[in-house]
Amino acid sequence: MTSAVQHQPDRAAADAVSVHGLGKVFKVPDGNGGQTRHTAVADVDFTVPAGGSLGIVGESGSGKTTIARMLVGLERPTSGTITVLGRDRSRPGRGAAERRRRAREAQIVFQDPYTSLDPTQSVRSAVEEVLRHQTDLTEPQRAARVDELVDQVGLTARQSNAKPKELSGGQRQRTAIARALAAEPRVLILDEAVSALDVSIQAQILNLLADIRAETGIVYLLISHDLAVVRQLCDSALVLRRGRVVEQGSCAQVLDAPADDYTRALRAAVPTPGWRPGG
Repeated sequence: MTSAVQHQPDRAAADAVSVHGLGKVFKVPDGNGGQTRHTAVADVDFTVPAGGSLGIVGESGSGKTTIARMLVGLERPTSGTITVLGRDRSRPGRGAAERRRRAREAQIVFQDPYTSLDPTQSVRSAVEEVLRHQTDLTEPQRAARVDELVDQVGLTARQSNAKPKELSGGQRQRTAIARALAAEPRVLILDEAVSALDVSIQAQILNLLADIRAETGIVYLLISHDLAVVRQLCDSALVLRRGRVVEQGSCAQVLDAPADDYTRALRAAVPTPGWRPGG
């Protein structure tokens, strides 16, 4: 087995996210009434400095979404450690205060906002609910903060009173981003957050995310199979294959001059300008 290619960047800032020896093994039915072990993630290491952004890329089944779910506590690691803002998140948080603190440290935006939004809630209600649970703001302060967040993600006052079924895919994704930002996280994990959108809406959401990062200094971890999206939003990239890191470093190093054959194959699969499906 070959070791992962490691491009070592110069980093003076403290790490906002630090992952060492991370592993996840699932027990799955073997079809004969028993179970077998499936290694989804194996011995993954990476760090993201304060204010930085990392793209985790790979094919479907490479383990990237499993890593995202472990970072926010939706899955528990089988091995290794996860540290966010200097605090260990490798084990479940205990108590309401601990869960609230973790929510303020890291939030996640999923691929399909329609399934993650309550169909009975308006945009305002969904965002206000997070503020009610995660902050000590008064009701008037919450209302003002909702207005700020709605404006920040580019939704109108009219759209803020709409329910998910009344919104476009891009508007629903803006709602999901506003809801995640309501907790004022220092780290935002974007799990294929633009892959379900058409190209023009993708560009709008990516520009929005870039603006938010410039304004707030929030840390991004972008989970994506799309190298072009990673290049636009991230400083560094990590390439996963079958749960293992094959290459990592700055986006320029990894995407422009990949050292691993798998990374080169991913890059070769990116459509070129003017490419059309079937053409």
